[in-house]
Amino acid sequence: MSVKKKSGRQLVQGRLEMTARGFGFVQVEGEAPGSKDVFVSPTDLNGALHGDTVVVKLLHESRGGKREGEVTRIVERGCSRLCGLFAATGAGGFLIPDDGRLPENFRIAKADTLAAKDGQAVLVEILDYGSAGHPPKARVIEVWGDPWQAGVQVRMAIFAAGVAESFSPEALAEAAALPVLDSCEPGREDLRDLSHVTIDGEDAQDFDDAICVEKSASGFTLYVSIADVSHYVRPGTALDREAYRRGTSIYLPGRVLPMLPERLSNDLCSLVPNAPRPAFTAVLHFDAQGRRVGQRFTRSLIVSKRRCTYTEVERLLFQGDAALAQDFGELATMLGHARDLAALLKTRRLERGSLEFDAPESVARIEAGKVLAMHRAARGRANMLIEDCMLAANEAVAETLFQAGHPVLYRIHEEPDPEKLELFADAARILGLHLPAGQPDSHWVAEVLTMAAETPHSYMISNLLLRAMLQARYSPENVGHFGLAAKSYLHFTSPIRRYPDLIAHRVLQGWLCRDKTSRDPEALAEAGLHLSRCERKAVDLERNALARMAVLFLRDRVGEDFAATISGLSTFGLFLELEESGISGAVPMALLPADYYLVDSRRHRLIGERWGRVFQLGDRVLARLEDALLTEKRLVFSLR
Repeated sequence: MSVKKKSGRQLVQGRLEMTARGFGFVQVEGEAPGSKDVFVSPTDLNGALHGDTVVVKLLHESRGGKREGEVTRIVERGCSRLCGLFAATGAGGFLIPDDGRLPENFRIAKADTLAAKDGQAVLVEILDYGSAGHPPKARVIEVWGDPWQAGVQVRMAIFAAGVAESFSPEALAEAAALPVLDSCEPGREDLRDLSHVTIDGEDAQDFDDAICVEKSASGFTLYVSIADVSHYVRPGTALDREAYRRGTSIYLPGRVLPMLPERLSNDLCSLVPNAPRPAFTAVLHFDAQGRRVGQRFTRSLIVSKRRCTYTEVERLLFQGDAALAQDFGELATMLGHARDLAALLKTRRLERGSLEFDAPESVARIEAGKVLAMHRAARGRANMLIEDCMLAANEAVAETLFQAGHPVLYRIHEEPDPEKLELFADAARILGLHLPAGQPDSHWVAEVLTMAAETPHSYMISNLLLRAMLQARYSPENVGHFGLAAKSYLHFTSPIRRYPDLIAHRVLQGWLCRDKTSRDPEALAEAGLHLSRCERKAVDLERNALARMAVLFLRDRVGEDFAATISGLSTFGLFLELEESGISGAVPMALLPADYYLVDSRRHRLIGERWGRVFQLGDRVLARLEDALLTEKRLVFSLR
């Protein structure tokens, strides 16, 4: 930690995180996690912007332990480019930054506008960060166009997140030079005769997992074959460095930012039908009750016999579509075995306390740059069939490597904070649940979810419970997975789109080859932190993009009424979820019926002090859309 004394005041250094309200916090370098950040008021920023590395003079510490400070020096600027909306003036214009945590006064001279039109989305380069009495200046370097186009908003979200859109020339050159592996090389098992199939969504482009299930008198054999990315992406290569830096693929409305170049993700490593592909196969044996009684792992060569979609598998297995069964032929029998095994696996998983959340996120349908629809993502029985097969493979690999003592990155999910669970329990009771007795372990949580499934508030209770949980993360320390009630768990089944899965493949191959070379514990721990951060960034970007899509979707429906449910409340007002689409919005306190409202946070309600009107979590309301604020990425409602 950088700490100095000057004129009796302590100096610290760190990164400045701004808020949309104009003040900021400095995350002090070298301090332990959980340490309080230093608050900086708008008058003490002295020209510093969001993301800058700054030196702060500590002013005083409040009773609650909150430290306050003043920026004395800017060590390094956090950004040199910004995107936002161009506002034209007679002398040129200025930039309204897309990021609300940045000031709106970057002046642009007429010669530096690149002929941008008023209201267009642009990318600018900062020329001067400004000083007292002198506003900051910038010049337009790219004109992105109409900000009401979905593709433009997605591009702005990507830029705001600081995520790379393109691959390095070195990585692309390596990918282009890779030879196709379509024959069974030594050390690889030939499984091309097995009836493997892939099952994905209609719009999927990369197919990294295939399954085959055989049934016998004693039980089932499940083959989970995963694209062998480790054959093509070797440690230390440009491809490997690029994949590690990204950490994960990111799925946005109308666009994907893949972890690997398209040559790999959509071709060499994609288990396309009727083409030999190298794979890593988990061969799992289960008895007739779905208990795993044996497993082995092998590098393989497979051929997917069919590219199936969730929709057609739903029709085939769960709706009895006879014409589709005839079209599938023998594969229909194999998939029937998969359905039966998955049902057993799910039953056993739920019996041990694994959690089933009902909290699908909204998805957007885009055509020609317009958001035509938004709805909650369907999660049908075919989706869950594949999910149960993948969970079984992930758990088997994790148990095997843990028992063998081979260091790897586990997917861990620690037990929730008891206080947060108690707050959740209060909310659940308010929503009408009679909670089970006993300690709130995974069995207790699973029982609550089962009870909630029979109520109109199932989706909301799942959401509230998710908020009470700690976030799952990657770590070399195996502490188990609370949500799955699993003692050992990792990610093995998606190496095309997740780097931790690629690590698992390499470690598993080392175990198969009896390679005793141990991974550096410090490097593995650092990888866990980095890849967990990559995942968080991807989730935040996906949510940011969906918030933008919601504004685009409803921009022409201002003044309309929508059925909604109160999903939260604060001193700001109410938070809503529209019932039909799952879109989120807010009712500011000023737009509530006239009264002075008290916040009863324990009972999750607002109480009108004068007229006694109560707004309760879970209440169904009729909300009128008052505004769709594109620059703020939010929807403003009033109540009818």
